[in-house]
Amino acid sequence: MTTAKNRSVRLSDEAIAELLALAKGADSIELKASVCDSQVGHIVNALELDALDAQVRQVFFFDTPDLRLNEAGVVARARRIQGKGGDTVVKLRPVVPDQLPESLRMSPAFGIEVDAMPGGFVCSASMKGKGGINDAREVALGQRPIKKLFTKEQRAFFTEHAPEGLGLDDLSVLGPIFVLKLKSVPPGYERPLVGEMWFYPDNTRILELSTKCLPSETFQVAAETIAYLSGKGVDVSGEQQTKTKTALEYFAQQEAARRIAST
Repeated sequence: MTTAKNRSVRLSDEAIAELLALAKGADSIELKASVCDSQVGHIVNALELDALDAQVRQVFFFDTPDLRLNEAGVVARARRIQGKGGDTVVKLRPVVPDQLPESLRMSPAFGIEVDAMPGGFVCSASMKGKGGINDAREVALGQRPIKKLFTKEQRAFFTEHAPEGLGLDDLSVLGPIFVLKLKSVPPGYERPLVGEMWFYPDNTRILELSTKCLPSETFQVAAETIAYLSGKGVDVSGEQQTKTKTALEYFAQQEAARRIAST
């Protein structure tokens, strides 16, 4: 896995070769860039985004207070989505597509995606599921066990990759976090561009811009997107903040503090 921890947007030749190899086995590529909070107002105006078109979401994560699951490369997540219901995912990263069993690839609920960002990328495998709009809320309220959120395929995928002895119902509910998602085709850009604003309880925010493409289109679309954003005065060369990592670390600290206070 190559991560984005520096201010350069250029990958090394070795990293480019690795990305090309991973892309061949992926179902899709998602090009992402997080931007600093101070740019948000400019981006809204420059891309002519209308906040009233945004979709409201709540995102719940499940892990231990010391993030044992995340340390093993596994993410368990549920979402409530305005106007659509709910969904869940068990995600494993990083992965090498050629090393995954064919039986997984044949499942319609399974997918492999490469997330590429300025200076880094990661390939992940996801087992997805659908649910009701209130399912995750009921789990957060203690009205149903965590494992009931997930399908049989998801539970099997979790058991195979989670730390030994750690079950879904051993996890804590981390969150939820409030999210606004806006999908648009900004003037001068011929592809759908997605903006996600994550609002953390400490009043910090992360805005991520993304677009999806076929693996064969990766470098062309990346170049076009960077050129477009740069032309609009959007700086994507800064240190990249990942939404999930930031959320997990924040809520895990809160859960650990809560447990200490209750003892």
